[in-house]
Order: sequence, then structure tokens, then C-alpha cells
Amino acid sequence: MHRRRRTALSVSAALLVAAPLLSACGNEAHPGAAAVVGGHRITVSSVQAQAADVRSAQESSPQATELVSKSGQLSRAKLHGLIFARVLDRAAADAGVTVSRKEIQEMRMASLARAGGEKQLEAMMLQQRWTAPDQIDGDMRQEVQLPKLAKALGADLGTPQGQQVVGAALTKASKALDIDVNPRFGRWNDGKLQLGDYRAPWITQATTFPPQNAPAGA
Repeated sequence: MHRRRRTALSVSAALLVAAPLLSACGNEAHPGAAAVVGGHRITVSSVQAQAADVRSAQESSPQATELVSKSGQLSRAKLHGLIFARVLDRAAADAGVTVSRKEIQEMRMASLARAGGEKQLEAMMLQQRWTAPDQIDGDMRQEVQLPKLAKALGADLGTPQGQQVVGAALTKASKALDIDVNPRFGRWNDGKLQLGDYRAPWITQATTFPPQNAPAGA
């Protein structure tokens, strides 16, 4: 069980892809929107608010200089996270998967135990995932949701084959949501489940989902 939780952690960490920091003010079609996912807007202000929370937490850390210097692409990292959360929600709904508040709390308690306490967990999430303390439950929700999706699909996230099955389901959900990103933030790739081409330092090839027939140059 411990190994499987670590596997889920690394896989979902691999999905939190960052890209360069940009100042976006909306486009003509969707003023004030950083992206439109399934017909629903993700506002520039919500992306900026999440990035500001992370930056504030970083600046309060004893490792402030290092943390800030390594997260120069913070805004697109947060936009990616907001988009991917909706893709995962859609794939989970398609598979009949739900997540309860109790499951999120249980996952957080397990993560606290592994990290060695609340402060240690907050420091780890801030350093490894650019996640502010008040954003941790969102990550914990995905820690529950992703393995449950895999189970519903009969896939093992600890194998390349299982990752490919889950990746295909996520790509299908992504395409169904018709994701439209403000060009100032970049372009969303359904096959790679990725915003732009940048990969965060904690991502390795072994933990990324294989592209699902992504078009060349996408």
C-alpha cells in the first residue's frame, strides 16, 4: 500500500507541469479569461491569486531565495493545475468515480504521517509542487481521484501499460472539454496533457503519461 501511494504521488506530481510566467489580460473572445474549459472560464485573476499565495508562502520560508529563483514560471504552473483538475474531474465522472471529503482527509493524514508533521508537509509541497498551504487539499483530492480512476479503468499506475490506459482516458476527457487557452499563456496539448513545452524540475520521463496520438508540433 505504501509503495502504491508513493507511485500515485509521483504520477500526479508529474502532471503538475509548469511553463513561463506571463502577464495575461484576456483575449477578444474571452475577456479576462486565462482559459475556457468545457465552456467555463478560468479567470486571469484566479490564476494570479493562486500564484500570489504560493509566492507569499515562498517568501516566508527560510529557503525563500532558492524557492523563488526556481519558480519563475509560476503563473502557468498554476493555470496548468487548474486546467488539469477539470480534465481529471471529467475523466473521473466519465468513469463513475467520486471522491468524498473523508477520503481527502484520510489522504492528508497519511501524507502528514509520511512527511513527519504539518510544517514538514507544507514545506515539501511548497518546494516540490509550488503548492501553498491552503492549496494542499486540492492536491490531496487528486491523490485520491487518480488511483480511483485507474482502478475503475482496470489499470495499474505502477506500470507503463496502466499509465497509458489512464493517459488515454484523460486525453479523451481533455478533447471533450474543448480547452481554449489565452494565447498569452500558451497552448494546451490534449495528447501530452500539458500547457506549453516546459517541464518542471521534479518531472522525469518515467513518470509522465505517454502522449496519446498528439499531433506533431502540438
